[in-house]
Amino acid sequence: MSAASLRARYLGDAVATASPQQVLVMLYDRLTLDLERAQLAVEEGDRSRLNQELQHAQAIVLELLSSLQVDMWEGGPRLAALYNWLLSELVQANMKSDANRIRSCRQVVEPLRDAWRQAAASLAGVPS
Repeated sequence: MSAASLRARYLGDAVATASPQQVLVMLYDRLTLDLERAQLAVEEGDRSRLNQELQHAQAIVLELLSSLQVDMWEGGPRLAALYNWLLSELVQANMKSDANRIRSCRQVVEPLRDAWRQAAASLAGVPS
């Protein structure tokens, strides 16, 4: 087996055996990584990589939005609105190669990731 196929299998197994909370944290981790990479791509003038990273980030936000059960808690509608804002900002950042929009998205996503990570750890009984 090649290294790439071993990595793919490992990642597939990790997701398949993860709790819903862990999957959510994994999505936020990858979204954060995509935004970091997109910011670097803007700085380096790599339009192709910027497009790739921001499209992947948009796919993650769409997944987060589609899996959100808005009516299950009072913060649901606000989180849905935030996801829609993120989508709009990511599209604009991609169209305009706008590092400021990417930075704004990171300023929203990173604290959310940290909060979800802490919540997932507390549900699992693991100190954060």
